[in-house]
Amino acid sequence: MPRPLVYNAFLHLTPNHHSHGYWRTPEGRVQYGYKDLQPYIDVVKTLERGRIDTLFIADVVGVYDLDFGDGTTTIRAGSQFPENDPVTIVSALGHATEHLGIAVTSNIIQDHPFSFARRLSSLDHFTNGRVAWNIVTSYLSNGFRNYGYDEIVGHDDRYEWAQEYVDVTYKLWEHSWEDDAVLHNHDTGEFFDPAKIHTIDHVGKRYKVQGPHIVEPSPQRTPVLFQAGNSPAGRTFAVTNAEVTFLPSYNPASAVRDIAILDEHARAIGRDPSSLKKIVMLSTIIGSTEEEAKRKREYFRDNIDFEALQAFWSGGSGIDLSSVDPDTPLSELAGRAQLGNHVQSNFRAAADSLEDPSKVSWREYLVDKSLLPGRFAGTPEQIADHVQEWADSGVDGFNVVPITTLGWWDEWVDHVVPVLQDRGLAQREYAPGTLREKLFGRGDRLGDDHRARSLRLGAHHTV
Repeated sequence: MPRPLVYNAFLHLTPNHHSHGYWRTPEGRVQYGYKDLQPYIDVVKTLERGRIDTLFIADVVGVYDLDFGDGTTTIRAGSQFPENDPVTIVSALGHATEHLGIAVTSNIIQDHPFSFARRLSSLDHFTNGRVAWNIVTSYLSNGFRNYGYDEIVGHDDRYEWAQEYVDVTYKLWEHSWEDDAVLHNHDTGEFFDPAKIHTIDHVGKRYKVQGPHIVEPSPQRTPVLFQAGNSPAGRTFAVTNAEVTFLPSYNPASAVRDIAILDEHARAIGRDPSSLKKIVMLSTIIGSTEEEAKRKREYFRDNIDFEALQAFWSGGSGIDLSSVDPDTPLSELAGRAQLGNHVQSNFRAAADSLEDPSKVSWREYLVDKSLLPGRFAGTPEQIADHVQEWADSGVDGFNVVPITTLGWWDEWVDHVVPVLQDRGLAQREYAPGTLREKLFGRGDRLGDDHRARSLRLGAHHTV
């Protein structure tokens, strides 16, 4: 019997993630607590009560609209600014929970792979094997300039860079220590066996790393790997590296197509397609009646800060949307985005979901057609129907995007989760073991068909 669908709780350590402007309402002011620890402790306890699989902590390292101005719109509205470091909170959240997985976003420009591998191994130890890594290449030009680059690195070049980055971490996690290197032998005085701990001697285009890995292998060795690339280069990276990937699909029909593309790519490189879980975004307005849900959605949309929303999408798409007529057809924006070095899939996927994107304006689609949280409004039963439609398309689960990061999850857990559980669409209890075992039921380690398992160390790798 297949496991129920996977549910990740999307979270950002920032005042406003996607609900730009909603902080001005009485309900949205809960976001004032974004910089405090206790509200996040409360969130993860609620998530575990609802048997949510994973807390997914997103992150960026730049200001969204500095490409086209001085950043004042993003800063004024607190739109993914400020941004606290997600790695710093993992130990505390892990200590407050027993089963919840914790996926942390870290991009290739912000940390050296040796330091990052050490940090993630440590966190995997401290959480008893519940850590995941969301691999990102960074799409904000300001982010690159924050780390000493004059400009954003080209889109496909970032994926080439990312492949070397993850290969270094794989060598450290999977190959630097043999499975029986830990001895704890009182008679011989050997805590570890030096003959079974190796340098990696990696020499590549961007990195030269000797090793060995200076953390004992953690319960999973390699954390569960998340990734969201949906351009041609991104899909290649996903099927090569990810265990969970995020589809750009805007409806179940487009999900069928997107899943087929990934499965074909996986088979072409000799990988079992079922070892890559495909997740879509799910964002809902919950009401006790359909009328109440729709009324809450209108209230939410009435409080949108459209300028802040434009700044947010400008940074990701590489298009100065503040200078774009809101009546510009979505098809035109999709064409412009494909030419740039930023996120290539967002507008294209939105356009592909419509029968005629030339007849839908940018403003209409963004505000009325669902690029915002709250794209589906209904009762818990109607939300479960909606989830079933996605499940029938073949998706493995959802990134659940809340209206407010803080304070919203009790409503989801108390009202929606029981209906999903009754229909067999959500788990009632956690499976034992590490996060990888909980998600896949195939053990703690990466599968043998994953690239990481077949990498080789340098010629001189004995300690």
